[in-house]
Amino acid sequence: MRKPTVTPTARPALSTPLKLAVDFGPLLVFFAANKFGGLFAATAAFMVATLVAMAFSWVRTRRIPPMLILTGVIVLVLGGLTLWLQDETFIKVKPTLIYVMFASILGFGLATRRPYLKLVLHDAMPRLDDRGWVKLTRNWAGFFLVLALSNEVARRMLTTDQWVNFKVWGVTLATVVFALVQAPIISKHTLETDPDA
Repeated sequence: MRKPTVTPTARPALSTPLKLAVDFGPLLVFFAANKFGGLFAATAAFMVATLVAMAFSWVRTRRIPPMLILTGVIVLVLGGLTLWLQDETFIKVKPTLIYVMFASILGFGLATRRPYLKLVLHDAMPRLDDRGWVKLTRNWAGFFLVLALSNEVARRMLTTDQWVNFKVWGVTLATVVFALVQAPIISKHTLETDPDA
């Protein structure tokens, strides 16, 4: 007697509004808490909000995106050091470390001919050809290095409130603009038919 074939069920995906809430919610909590309670209160709130975002993602989709895990670990470690030592340097260095790590991972992927950006964004752009993935990976690796350098300059030259505004609004706006600038590459390297079909 043949055993019935069991087809794996697809993991549920977050809707766009919920994904934005998971990605940017902790950042907005950080901004609001800094406005009303200062950087140390904002750091504690940021840590809690990050844990909530990770838990929410797990409950809704039964998975936590690798980027969220990576940023979550760094937030908890450096946030904990910030509160324990009462030294705001740790939380201000966090973006630099994250950007350098992202750039390094993408750069390693390029060096080994494995554009890791494809692993993260393939579902969003399934018809992008290999050359397109290489170009996007290269561009994003360079962009993350620019963000790391910018954060190092900003944290040294700006007041804490100015740095928070830079981190929340400046970096977010720059990221959106940079993503839009990649549209010609995506258009040029999108195949007419799905290569996996």
